[in-house]
Amino acid sequence: MSNLFDLLVAGLATGAIYALVAVGFTLLWQTSQTINFAQGEFVMLPAFLMLAAMHAGAPFWLAIILGILLSMILLGLGFKLLLVDPMMRHGVLPLAIATMALAIGIKEAVKQFFSAEASPFPSIVPTGDVSIFGHAVSLQSIGVLVVAILAVLGLTTLLNRTSLGHQMQAAAQNPTVARIIGVPVERMILLTFLINAFLVALASLLITPIYLAKFSSGEVLGQAAFIAAIVGGFNQVRGAIAGGLLIGVLDNLAAAYVSTQYRAAVPMIFLIAVILFRPQGLLGRAEERTV
Repeated sequence: MSNLFDLLVAGLATGAIYALVAVGFTLLWQTSQTINFAQGEFVMLPAFLMLAAMHAGAPFWLAIILGILLSMILLGLGFKLLLVDPMMRHGVLPLAIATMALAIGIKEAVKQFFSAEASPFPSIVPTGDVSIFGHAVSLQSIGVLVVAILAVLGLTTLLNRTSLGHQMQAAAQNPTVARIIGVPVERMILLTFLINAFLVALASLLITPIYLAKFSSGEVLGQAAFIAAIVGGFNQVRGAIAGGLLIGVLDNLAAAYVSTQYRAAVPMIFLIAVILFRPQGLLGRAEERTV
């Protein structure tokens, strides 16, 4: 029973990170019809930017600030202006292919210019164990879960309870009408890309101390977050959050009770089942298509 409790807490912590990345997937799709297959590499890169800053002599806190700012410039502003905007005029599929190429490019660049070896990364949350209801639980898992939940609550508050959030939602739901009523649609779309860059940088800060800084780490994380976004409902932020938590718990339970070798297959099987029986996702809305 103790082992199951630990697995659930660790799974929720991992799932909270998946949720952050999945929310980014959802936001980009809602506002710009962008499916970013480089999202996993976007999570991997900020950790290496922070490590580079620390190797240059910056203290950890300054490296975090620099890493987040650089991520927002490169993975937010640069990604939109240099890749998404030029490719969008060619359609969704060419843009998706371009993000796949970007993922390969980022991975190879990190491998060549940073390191092909896994590197340790400092944790922003306490480590060790704490006793909860008689169970020894990792402080790191609790810290990761708390930080991720606070970030998600902050984002949902921004989207649902502020004028800026309402403008972002209007720009995502109907850009034409939003422009008519005075919403700066392009600015709102750019803000969404910047928010996604912040979310992936935060996810990088949370997950890298657990799994180390590796040039190949983005593949698994990106796949898990993409599955989470689809399972929860690709057109719903709350669906992405629920999907992330669910996939995180499933992943941990599969590793413990099925096999670490086949743990990746369990979320995939669950994804196929969801697509077959509820294509819009667990919390998604069915959308009619007109011809």
